[in-house]
Amino acid sequence: LKSDFEHYTYQLVLECGGNGRSEFDPPAKGNQWTTGAVGAPKWTGVRLKDVLQMVGLKSDAVYIGYYGKDTHLSGDPYKVPISRGVPIKKALEDESLIAWAANGKDLPLMHGYPLRLVIGGWPASTSGKWLSRIVIRNQVHDGAKMTGQSYRVPCQPVAPGSKVADQDMCIIESMPVKSIISYPRTGAIIKKNQVLEFYGHAWAGDQSVALVDYSVGFGNTWNPLELNLPVNPLAWQHWKGKVKFPYPGYYELWVRATDNLGNHQPMVVPGWNPRGYLNNACHRIAIRVE
Repeated sequence: LKSDFEHYTYQLVLECGGNGRSEFDPPAKGNQWTTGAVGAPKWTGVRLKDVLQMVGLKSDAVYIGYYGKDTHLSGDPYKVPISRGVPIKKALEDESLIAWAANGKDLPLMHGYPLRLVIGGWPASTSGKWLSRIVIRNQVHDGAKMTGQSYRVPCQPVAPGSKVADQDMCIIESMPVKSIISYPRTGAIIKKNQVLEFYGHAWAGDQSVALVDYSVGFGNTWNPLELNLPVNPLAWQHWKGKVKFPYPGYYELWVRATDNLGNHQPMVVPGWNPRGYLNNACHRIAIRVE
């Protein structure tokens, strides 16, 4: 790969489809992520589309699927732990990579060394680690964790706690608009008349972030924040701001992102689903002024 294809480096967001799962009620099955299952390293590798075009794509190609060298938790060598994929259109984007490095260094083993896919803006489960094989399909890929209820949400809204039939679940594609406050931590204590500087990141799946607002009035009023442009498509965007609180006491700092299509983050956990995917509710932290 390194000798046969041109190399590219992009900053790309990978977010677990279940990031924020711990906030769903009734609880959803799976790792009880809060806000930390997301990152945006600078990935280096070759474009997936260059490799696919070299081997040749037939006119009926609609999907790719990956296989890795990881083993099933059961220890059974004949069971595939995960084999997901994306439509050909997504695979052929410039930013879809077969990567061997993150932030200028070889991939750590836990992040897929020596090779992995990086499919920015979609659930991180589409970015297969320990990559060993890519298949080109003339149908939606049906590998492990592509069928049933894995990485799927109800095609139509359902009441919390509902049982949803497999045929009524749709595959997650682009992740929703979201933001996070990375400084300060929740529970910060500041002095009266002190100006609080705060900052964080925002991202929007296949889209870009157009606006980030903050509120210290529990969502009654909102004010815009300074927002940087992405360094490349599918990267997250940095934002920052300052606020001075009028009186001593307890406050909450809320942040809300809006994408280029006008979609806002909701202020409450959206769209309950059985596996707890796609929670993009506003991030908020507690501040005490003394």
